[in-house]
Amino acid sequence: MTTTPISQTEIWRRLADHATAIEGATLAQLFADDPGRAASLTVEAAGLHVDFSKNRMTVETRDLLVELAATADVAGRRDAMFAGARINTTEDRSVLHTALRRPKGDSLIVEGVDVVADVHRVLDKMAAFSDEVRRGRWVGATGRPIEAVVNIGIGGSDLGPAMAYRALRPHSDRDRTFRFVSNIDPTDLHEALVDLDPATTMFIVVSKTFGTIETLTNARSARAWLTGALGEEAVAKHFVAVSTSAERVAEFGIDTTNMFEFWDWVGGRYSVPSAVGLSLMLAIGPDGFHRFLAGMREMDEHFLSAPPERNLPMLMGLLGVWYTNFFAAQSTAVLPYADHLSRFPAYLQQLDMESNGKGVDREGRTVIVDSGPIVWGEPGTNGQHAFYQLIHQGTRLIPADFIGFSHATDPIGAHHDLLMANLFAQTEALAFGQDHDDPQRRFTGNRPTTTILGDRLDPEALGRLIALYEHKVFTMGTIWGINSFDQFGVELGKVLAVAIEPELAGDGDLDHDGSTNALIRWYRANRLG
Repeated sequence: MTTTPISQTEIWRRLADHATAIEGATLAQLFADDPGRAASLTVEAAGLHVDFSKNRMTVETRDLLVELAATADVAGRRDAMFAGARINTTEDRSVLHTALRRPKGDSLIVEGVDVVADVHRVLDKMAAFSDEVRRGRWVGATGRPIEAVVNIGIGGSDLGPAMAYRALRPHSDRDRTFRFVSNIDPTDLHEALVDLDPATTMFIVVSKTFGTIETLTNARSARAWLTGALGEEAVAKHFVAVSTSAERVAEFGIDTTNMFEFWDWVGGRYSVPSAVGLSLMLAIGPDGFHRFLAGMREMDEHFLSAPPERNLPMLMGLLGVWYTNFFAAQSTAVLPYADHLSRFPAYLQQLDMESNGKGVDREGRTVIVDSGPIVWGEPGTNGQHAFYQLIHQGTRLIPADFIGFSHATDPIGAHHDLLMANLFAQTEALAFGQDHDDPQRRFTGNRPTTTILGDRLDPEALGRLIALYEHKVFTMGTIWGINSFDQFGVELGKVLAVAIEPELAGDGDLDHDGSTNALIRWYRANRLG
């Protein structure tokens, strides 16, 4: 059934009129007109305190956006996703990353299979393996326990576990080294291995098909490093796999009993709660990993049950559409005031931009409004001494999410109070600005922010944050009519690279465009010099 593009609906037109009507209203004026604004536009749920009041919106805006969500049937599509419907229509797949965090004993039957039972079978296998390694009972080829774990993957097979390990390092096993290799640049692998002992190093190779060229190239080089020191027979004791392809895993030389399964309904950017998170479980332990899943589940349940006007992911997604389509915002900044979340903005770049970076809707039509904002950011307070100048006084509107916690992970004196004082001060300055006779020192304010606060950065909190943004991205994609769960845009360059790679070491004729031919010839002439 053909649907009307959302931008051609009556509610979209009403939102456009409303945006024009409030365009001149400043945040200072909105707060002055409504003394209860902070309370009415703050939502406390699922372990988070989220203040939306410093956004360029009113209660009327919120209500119109909620009507937009109803018109796009966000709730219906959400329910279909959780139920296992094949909402990834371009690949004819279910989208069941939420099943990865459902509790043991729960059940979800999809096409005759209880996917929750399958998930917990793998989680139990991961837990047993993690306990063996963490207690020193899993030994390498020389009989020594594992002291270093190197995760080899790319995309979601790297960004998820690497980000989560960095975020939860205070909860991790500090007696072991954990490293993450993704880049095909040989420097990445070299630096990961340069000070490790092959006899005490384990590799986790993460690739759904076990055919990802970057991952397999790095894995083969790691294998050569290991076997050069310990011999071929060492592979089975030092390599494990996270994959769906037992045949290719066996061809590599990994014992398939040491293969951890996941499924085609787990997209890479949604995969950290699956076996892709094995390195994280090794670091924080099975109990910590289950706490991480519990935090995700808490947000899932909130997204499923809360009314739209109090639904955190839905409101964040609606605001994303509001700024992208009615204020022409091209990017959004994610600014965690927690150094352990330093990789969180990069993680969200993939989550958001790979999901909603689409120009065609689910029915194959050109999307006629902007979609998929650019996502970027760095931790505070470092960013304040770098790009905040542009957010405060630049010509572009950049909505920003500020993330902070009431308790420090590593308390030292008054450091955490100063950190949080900066977070609160920045949102105040962005909202209300400062008048000054000198235009160079004038801050116009009216720069929108959302403040997300939690108690402390622990496994549950990280799980809540990840699920919050997953469902935000889902909401935005649903409103735009986009399939947020394929990623064909990553394929073409990889296909071309496979064709070009053998040409770099040759001297034959080239059949590319003039620029690419010239670049390849330059590289040929200089690669051995």
